[in-house]
Amino acid sequence: MSQVEIVQIEWFQENGKMGMVEKSGSSEVLDVDLVLLAMGFVHPIHEGIADELGLEYDNRGNIKVKTGYQTSVPKIFATGDATIGASLVVRAINYGRLTAKAIDAYLKQ
Repeated sequence: MSQVEIVQIEWFQENGKMGMVEKSGSSEVLDVDLVLLAMGFVHPIHEGIADELGLEYDNRGNIKVKTGYQTSVPKIFATGDATIGASLVVRAINYGRLTAKAIDAYLKQ
């Protein structure tokens, strides 16, 4: 089990663009076995967790994955927009389902 810090965010719109900011005082630490991030059209941010984990990127800056959606780091999986770039919600749903199946198969080994 690991610990992860989470925060709540607030969305805003400025000059026709959506943005988000951390909600002050919302920080909380949780004990977790698994963390899944669902971030919509937000491209993978290299600074922070992706770089800290040492993930490899493709020539477009997306997270590189192998068969079964595993990254270059053992036990770390990535999918959807983080691996193929911004796409449609139906693709995100499909990739999420396929990746969940891959993770389930990995855990059953």
